[in-house]
Amino acid sequence: MLGWALVFFIVAIIAAFFGFGGVASAASGIAQILFFVFLALLVISLVVHVLRGRSPPL
Repeated sequence: MLGWALVFFIVAIIAAFFGFGGVASAASGIAQILFFVFLALLVISLVVHVLRGRSPPL
């Protein structure tokens, strides 16, 4: 998911360079949403990992 955010960020930079403001704005908005979704999933994953702890050895 972070890879997709990076792709949309690069598309936004290239579109802004060539003067396509609407495309750049849309791509940067999508990249921002994907980044925050990735960040939320990372935090949830870390919390679950900490709460589960280690399993007992066999």
